[in-house]
Amino acid sequence: MALFIVMMGYIAYFNIAESRDIIRNPHNGRQDSYADRVVRGKLLDRNGNILAQTNVAEDGTETRQYPYGNMFAHVIGYTAKGKSGLESLANFELLTSNAFFLEKLKTEFQDQKNIGDNVVTTLDVNIQEAAYNALGNNKGAVIVMEPATGKIVGMVSKPDFDPNTVAQNWETLSTDESNSALLNRATQGQYAPGSTFKVVTALEYMRENPGYDAYTYNCKGAIQASGVSIHCYNGHVHGEVSFRDSLAYSCNTSFSNIGLSLDIGKFRSTANDLLFDSELPCELPYSKSKFMLKKGADDADRMMTAMGQGKTQVSPYHMALITSAIANGGTLMKPYLIDSVTNYTGSVIEETRPEKYGRLLSSQEAAQLKDYLTSVTEYGTASVLKGQNYTAAGKTGTAEYSSDKEKDHSWFIGIANVDNPDLVISVIIESADGSAKAVNIAKQVFDAYY
Repeated sequence: MALFIVMMGYIAYFNIAESRDIIRNPHNGRQDSYADRVVRGKLLDRNGNILAQTNVAEDGTETRQYPYGNMFAHVIGYTAKGKSGLESLANFELLTSNAFFLEKLKTEFQDQKNIGDNVVTTLDVNIQEAAYNALGNNKGAVIVMEPATGKIVGMVSKPDFDPNTVAQNWETLSTDESNSALLNRATQGQYAPGSTFKVVTALEYMRENPGYDAYTYNCKGAIQASGVSIHCYNGHVHGEVSFRDSLAYSCNTSFSNIGLSLDIGKFRSTANDLLFDSELPCELPYSKSKFMLKKGADDADRMMTAMGQGKTQVSPYHMALITSAIANGGTLMKPYLIDSVTNYTGSVIEETRPEKYGRLLSSQEAAQLKDYLTSVTEYGTASVLKGQNYTAAGKTGTAEYSSDKEKDHSWFIGIANVDNPDLVISVIIESADGSAKAVNIAKQVFDAYY
């Protein structure tokens, strides 16, 4: 009787909680049987631009076409050699037809296919194009979100590929480890966060020290502890800096000093609050971020972690979530990519409503951090964003990943229209050579939006 009850309970759970995920699973061959009687629907951006559609030849041959080619490669995905991106996420909806039932009946009697539903995404062609062009030939990723809703309006990853020719180029795409073009670096990339992590360190210092605004430190360009020496970027000497200045100038020695004072257990707890070592709200495949500072860590690890180096790993997507929570008063809205589902005539079948994912930090903490991040653009390392027809806040970052100091990863996380945020952005450029700066990419995206 007990086994019977457990079995019935699981069957109910499977049909209520897991059925849609099973149906959408790219390894589920059964869902593709729908393609025998339904022409796959379109994927559209939020303004109605076609991102993917099925062309049907006179002989009935169907070809999936991606009008924007490489631009949406990772987020839209492909349907050859399996499915990825939104093609996988929305597979069930695209192969379901909600045409008028009499029309469907007539079509089936004529042994013809019905037309599948269209999926309207949250993506914006103009923002995507700006991000794609700004990233240029660099390896890296860009994520753009609306913090008040959770809508993902742009997602770029490079190197990329043409989803129109995946089948022909599959062997090259699936074996080229040097470029890993199929990898969505936006959600699956793992990087040292560099100085963007100073936002996390700053939050922990604020929580441990109510008088944090009185903090001062005399930066001499380097700091030593237990035989380890850490330098500010390019050996710069910042002199006497406040807590605000430490963020604005991205002072490594000041944050190393802060790191030495922090309680490791509490630091880990704050990182966990910000979703490190946790499941992320993400509809696409992603990698977890890792906070690696352990109890009993030596001074070198404490200093390196506090300034965003060491063993800590994070994805551009995760940094966008943290920035979004700060912009939205501490509350993270659940990120999403599907805005609505319509039948082929445009009648709405389903709509996604914004919903809260959770509170990552208090509204007071978020307001203070946002204020500090404004100083980064007003007189700090992101002053290229000063004096625009919009306000901006953010944090630059440089992440060392090899002994070649000429090629570090360049980071930027940012907020546009600070008082009532419209967008947040997260940018990484891999192996930046000094001329390529993530903040400049963010500026081009913000400029295009406004």
